[in-house]
Amino acid sequence: MKIHSKWLPLIAIIVLAAHTASGQYLETGLTGGGMLYTGDLNPGPVPRLMRPAMGALMRYNFSSRWVWKNNLLVGRVRGQDLEGSELSGRSLYFESRITEVSSQMEFNFLDYYTGSRRQSFSPYLFAGLSLFMFNPQAQFNGQWVDLQPLRTEGQDTQMYPDRRPYARISLAIPFGMGLKLSLNKKMTVGMEAGYRKTFTDYLDDVSKTYYLEGNAIDPALPEEIMSDPLRNHSPGMQRGNPAYEDWYAYAGVFITYKINLYKTPPCNDFKNVGRFD
Repeated sequence: MKIHSKWLPLIAIIVLAAHTASGQYLETGLTGGGMLYTGDLNPGPVPRLMRPAMGALMRYNFSSRWVWKNNLLVGRVRGQDLEGSELSGRSLYFESRITEVSSQMEFNFLDYYTGSRRQSFSPYLFAGLSLFMFNPQAQFNGQWVDLQPLRTEGQDTQMYPDRRPYARISLAIPFGMGLKLSLNKKMTVGMEAGYRKTFTDYLDDVSKTYYLEGNAIDPALPEEIMSDPLRNHSPGMQRGNPAYEDWYAYAGVFITYKINLYKTPPCNDFKNVGRFD
């Protein structure tokens, strides 16, 4: 399997960090906060549409500066055409569950060690790679229905035989920043916020053009009414903007518990750090 060149810098950072530091300790914990979507329906963030999210995380601290983090996030995102969209008159909206698994590298701006008095605080940056599942839904006759099976942009129809149904699993690049604080010998608390640059334009089920004549739409058929709720568009009219893929963000707080891998830290980065004990 070939590795795309755009992933080489991230792989190099991970390998370099692992090679230059002899891993020290693990942290496991929980995180909670909210998710926010930006895309065809909301080109800019709409804070009141933020939906709750929570998850679990594990950090492997290579050194006082480099950390490898893996986490699982579960949450929801929502978009609404009436909130800031450049394409008015669509009356489109969606809500989707997001399940994300990601691997990230963190870089602490300051030397940091959980259990230290002198090195107990640091801001940090993070970046990595995520795999996430999504499933945009909207209401039809009072019931939430999955939008992807409805093929709302004519996927696999006679008009667009080459327009394939989109996958509901995609990759994303998470990046952002945070703050961490050591409470005692074992506990760390903090907060972080970051964006996910996805590789799909269908997080919101909106990307390209309409395919049905508005006057001919049958309001009893979900595949037709969910494509054009207002029934005032013609085939080929712009429904979304395929030039830009969708994004989502996560912001939240976390708490972790340290698990020592050694009785005494063998790496010079962690010696004489002024611990609590």
